[in-house]
Amino acid sequence: MGGVSERDPGLQPERTRLAWRRTTLAATVVTVLAARSALHDGASAPGLAVCAAGSLLWLGFLVVAHHRIRALAVTGRPPALAPRHATAAVLCTVALALCATLLVL
Repeated sequence: MGGVSERDPGLQPERTRLAWRRTTLAATVVTVLAARSALHDGASAPGLAVCAAGSLLWLGFLVVAHHRIRALAVTGRPPALAPRHATAAVLCTVALALCATLLVL
C-alpha cells in the first residue's frame, strides 16, 4: 500500500485520440457547410471573406488536432496538452463559431 504503482492508462489515450478525430471531422463538415451557405446565392465579398477566414481557422485547428493525435499515438503515456496548443484550439473553435454567427445574420 505504501508503494507507488505505475499508472495504467488503459484505453484512455485511444479514446482521446478518437475524440480528436471526431472533433476534426465535425469541424471539417461545419466548414464545408458554412462555405456552401456563404456561396449559395453567388460569390460576394463578405461571403468570400468569411469563407477564407473559416478555412484558415479550420486549418489552424487541424494542425493542433493532428499534433495531438500524433502525440497520443506515439507514446503509451502522452504528455499533457501544451497550454499554447490548448489556447489555439479554443481560439479557433470560438472564432469558427463567430464566423458561423456572421453567416446566419
